Amino acid sequence: MSFFESHDSAFDRFVLGNAPVKRLATGFDWVEGPVWFGDHGCLLFSDIPNNVIHRWSQQDGISTFRADSNFSNGHTRDLQGRLVSCEHGARRVTRTEPDGSITVIADNYGGKRLNSPNDVVVKSDGTIWFSDPHYGIMTDYEGFRAVSETPLVVYRADPGTGALDVMVDDMNAPNGLAFSPDESLLYVADTGRMFEGDPTHIRVYDVTPEGCANGRLFHDIVPGMADGFRVDSDGNVWSSAADGVHCIAPDGRLLGKILVPELVSNVCFGGRSKQELYITATTSIYKVTLVRNGVQWP
Repeated sequence: MSFFESHDSAFDRFVLGNAPVKRLATGFDWVEGPVWFGDHGCLLFSDIPNNVIHRWSQQDGISTFRADSNFSNGHTRDLQGRLVSCEHGARRVTRTEPDGSITVIADNYGGKRLNSPNDVVVKSDGTIWFSDPHYGIMTDYEGFRAVSETPLVVYRADPGTGALDVMVDDMNAPNGLAFSPDESLLYVADTGRMFEGDPTHIRVYDVTPEGCANGRLFHDIVPGMADGFRVDSDGNVWSSAADGVHCIAPDGRLLGKILVPELVSNVCFGGRSKQELYITATTSIYKVTLVRNGVQWP
């Protein structure tokens, strides 16, 4: 069988015909938030409904990293290599310190509780950017049902000063996000409020010293939606979709697809050269080796 679908000759140079899409583990309920720890040779990822962060390694397979994760969703690493997590249940963004203790980075804006932080990236200046849609408070499945107190926006948190600023406020419900390699652009998925006709696209913004400007459509995912994504060293965006992972050129053209038999939620680059793409997809995690390198903390 073919694991790839090419829409542009450039995509043929990104994939290896003899490199399969391998299922590493299955049996979960809804997996999300993959993050690679190269110094430990392992992948961490969330099974949100089961309130667990799992660990996978080639040597040991699956184990439990955190049994009570506060219904964590997205993860990344900061400039010191510490785990940064979005917690639906506690409605906050946290950092795990080397001794295992938890530091709260953000849990309110203007004295009102955040909704349910979803995905997170760290900029080279150390600031932490995260989306705050309402998915974790819509039901009790991925958190705790509650009333939204704050707008559905993208924030920038300064872990040094504690300042929290709104960066993007023109979306139905922001979801996945990633910077371009030079950090001049911020890509943000808008996955809407879970109604028919909601957006399924990625928007892109110019990053300025004051924040984000000139928001415009980058790419509309078909089929499915752009839930989570990451960027390679040439600025191509590798996004989740209903039929797998879509590779999108910096100019917004669809270059090709990695076909996955489950609905994909998110991806990250890992492995010794960041050439392995790890994929979270509904009940399973997958891996495929590419001729591409990830550009930032997965």
